[in-house]
Amino acid sequence: MTDPFLSIACAVGLFAASWALTGFVRRYAMSVELLDTPNARSSHTMPTPRGGGLAIVATFLAFVTAVSALDLIAPAAMLALLGGGFAVAMLGFLDDRAHVGARWRFLSHLAAAVWVLWCFDGIPPVPILGMSFDLAWFGLALAAAYLVWMVNLYNFMDGIDGIASIEAITVSLGGALAWWIATGSPQALVPVGFAASVAGFLLWNFPPAKIFMGDSGSGFIGLMIGIFSFWSAQEHTQVFWCWFILTGCFMVDATTTLVRRVRRGERFIEAHRSHAYQYAARRHQSHKRVSIAVGAINLLWLLPIALAVAAGVLDGVVGVIVAYTPLVWLAFRYKAGVRSAQEV
Repeated sequence: MTDPFLSIACAVGLFAASWALTGFVRRYAMSVELLDTPNARSSHTMPTPRGGGLAIVATFLAFVTAVSALDLIAPAAMLALLGGGFAVAMLGFLDDRAHVGARWRFLSHLAAAVWVLWCFDGIPPVPILGMSFDLAWFGLALAAAYLVWMVNLYNFMDGIDGIASIEAITVSLGGALAWWIATGSPQALVPVGFAASVAGFLLWNFPPAKIFMGDSGSGFIGLMIGIFSFWSAQEHTQVFWCWFILTGCFMVDATTTLVRRVRRGERFIEAHRSHAYQYAARRHQSHKRVSIAVGAINLLWLLPIALAVAAGVLDGVVGVIVAYTPLVWLAFRYKAGVRSAQEV
């Protein structure tokens, strides 16, 4: 993992494998009519195969298994990635094929979160404004809630072509860079491999999408990024805030939308079209523009702030406040959580 040529070769191999496997999954999904059929709350207009996220799952978990066999990553991280990732992906695949009840999805996601925290033996003290706080059991509860939210966050935000893939790639590459700047750890290259796996799928998912990732992919991506944030925090606690900053577009949109819908007494687990990114796609009449805009915000606004935190120039909590403030404005500007005309 420390040899740059070997790292590039691994990334290219993961990209190619994910691209080829996504094509295979697409053909399979079409043959068994595993299709996402448009309805009044959809953001697409044509029946589209789903379940393509399995290509991301298969290629990345194979990569984790290989580097673990070579003792290139910590055993705790390997167990968290393989165990938690496989469980969430398989639950998502079952939900793609036949609906799984919300209660069972929540319990399964919670079990995966507990597994991850057990693998890492809890969480380190949390750095806030230059001080370190051991949050004990309260911290574990917050960490479990964070992981469960990350799984569902990507599921909620995977609603237009390319957006979840572009978010995953930019966040993973940015988080890897922040991790390396803060620690110099070769393990920071693992998220680069993850980004390569997602990039192979993105070629099929880029607007107009030829296949959707489905719950098997979106939940897996959310958990992987959550694991990366805890894993890097084991080496340098401040790096956790870098990942939290980089996920700002999704975090602010989904959280604002959720809070507004819950306040209206709506069932937040039901499908809807009231996320800010969905309003933006309709206003600008383009999935491509909105998805690329999210990637641009991640690279041009959120990444510099995350790197400043990684370099110790900026406190993590202050960085989150600075990063999120204009995103909150954008969420309200694009009516996140406001009931759309189709839902009235």
